Amino acid sequence: METELYPAIDLRSGRCVRLMQGDFERETVYGDDPVQVARDYESAGARWIHVVDLDAARTGEQANLDAVRSVCSGVGCSIEVGGGVRSLASAQRLLEAGAARVVVGTAAVEDPALVEQLCDRFTGRVAVGLDARGREVAVRGWTEGSGADLVELAKRFDEVGVAALIVTEIGRDGMMTGPDLDQLSAVLEATDLPVIASGGVGSLDDLRSLVSLGDRVRPLAGVIVGRALYEGRFSVEEAIACLQRG
Repeated sequence: METELYPAIDLRSGRCVRLMQGDFERETVYGDDPVQVARDYESAGARWIHVVDLDAARTGEQANLDAVRSVCSGVGCSIEVGGGVRSLASAQRLLEAGAARVVVGTAAVEDPALVEQLCDRFTGRVAVGLDARGREVAVRGWTEGSGADLVELAKRFDEVGVAALIVTEIGRDGMMTGPDLDQLSAVLEATDLPVIASGGVGSLDDLRSLVSLGDRVRPLAGVIVGRALYEGRFSVEEAIACLQRG
C-alpha cells in the first residue's frame, strides 16, 4: 500500500498558521491566503490536503467555513477537514462546502454513537482524529485531557465504518523532532483500520522512519506534514518521492 502525503493547512481567523504542541499562545502565521497554499500543494503533486479549523476545534463554532469552502473550490485534489465536527449538521456543512472527508475528534471521544451515525449517513467520508499526549487522548482543540486510552479508543472504531484513524502525538506536533514510532506501532497493531500519522515530522529521514513501520507492523495509509513544508525542510515533491520509495 502506498503511503499518501497530506500537506496540512491549519486555519485560524482565516489565516494559515501552525501551533507549537497545540498551544494557541505559540502560533506562527504563515500566510493570509490558504487557497494559494492549497494550489501550491496541489501543483506539487499532492492528492490530498489536510485542513483543520483551529477555532472550531476549540469552540465548536465553524468560524472558518468560508475559508474551507474557498480551499475546496480552489483545487481539484481531495480535502479532508477537521475541527469542531461535533454533530451531523456540522459534518454536513463541511461536506457541502466541498470536503471529501471530515475528521471527528472531540466527539469521537465524548459521543462515539455520533461517529456511527456519521458513518451510516456519509459512508466512506468520515475519519476519526485521535490526538494524544502519550496514551491519553485530548479533546477540545487539545486543551483538555479525556482520560481515554489511545489504543483502546482506536479499537472501538474497528467495526463502525471509519475511513481512517488520524493519530497525532501532541507533544511532537509542530516541533519537528521526529514522530512517535512506538505510539503509532501500538495503534497499527491494535486495529486493521487505515492509520494516518501526524506530529513531529521534520526531515525526510523522519518520513523514511514512518515508511519503515510497514516492515515492522503494517504500512501507514498516510502522513500529515505541516511546519516542515512551510519552513522548507523539504518539498512536497521530495516528500511524495520519499513515501513512495521509503
